[in-house]
Amino acid sequence: MDYYELIFTYNSTVETEVVNDVLASELGEIGFESFTGTENGLSAYIQVTLYNQTLLDDTIASFPLGNVTIRYTKNYIKAKDWNEEWEKNYFQPIAIGKECIIHASFHQVTPNYIYDIIIDPRMAFGTGNHETTHLMINEILSVYMEGKEVLDMGCGTAVLAILAAKKKAKRVVAVDVDEWACRNALDNIRINRTTDIEVIEGGAEQIPRLGKFDVVLANINRNILLNDIKAYASCMKKEACLLMSGFYNEDIPMIEGECKRNGLFLISYCEKNNWAAIKMQLITT
Repeated sequence: MDYYELIFTYNSTVETEVVNDVLASELGEIGFESFTGTENGLSAYIQVTLYNQTLLDDTIASFPLGNVTIRYTKNYIKAKDWNEEWEKNYFQPIAIGKECIIHASFHQVTPNYIYDIIIDPRMAFGTGNHETTHLMINEILSVYMEGKEVLDMGCGTAVLAILAAKKKAKRVVAVDVDEWACRNALDNIRINRTTDIEVIEGGAEQIPRLGKFDVVLANINRNILLNDIKAYASCMKKEACLLMSGFYNEDIPMIEGECKRNGLFLISYCEKNNWAAIKMQLITT
């Protein structure tokens, strides 16, 4: 089927990642089914037969963030073999140390990894080779997961939840606000035969009904993390750990400060190309 690619850029004092997240959520409501964020904005994709110019204009006019001017260009993309396109141009297998490899089902990889994770992009878009994914996977590899209860907030493709399940976590819950992400997560969970993972559409408002967890994962962005740390802490068992990424090195003091206000204390941090990940632990007195 044929698609339109819309490339959005902004004039705004708000961080691009934050605008990307909100815009993707709004566009998902009017038929856009996949997104790729960039440093300058967002690329969004919709079937030609579902495209409605009036709905798009109304969505931009009523954009919920203030002081954001949105511009876009539109490209027509004729139907093609998307798997071949990705294999040639975008998604390459990602090895994290000698323990874990992430690849699409159309990749040929050597079977020499403990954790072999298949992530198939829905309509070719939406799978990212990002520093924060590397950082989070490195952290998960260092955490004992067997028999643990794990919550993955902002699960996206569910790659982190799948790794936790493959490390023999007893219970894994994956949550994302985006309907498309949840559908993609379910596809990848099925492919990896980790079907015990529960997928929930929503955000931090879902946490109170989910029970308590030994490990909470959150690879989102700084502002959402700052807003939701209190909710994460509320669902953590005594001495549970919180692994977070999606922010820069210079944001660590701000993140750590909010964590301390909620009984969480810094255990360690790591960085890759100025992106950071931190491990916090819940300390109760």
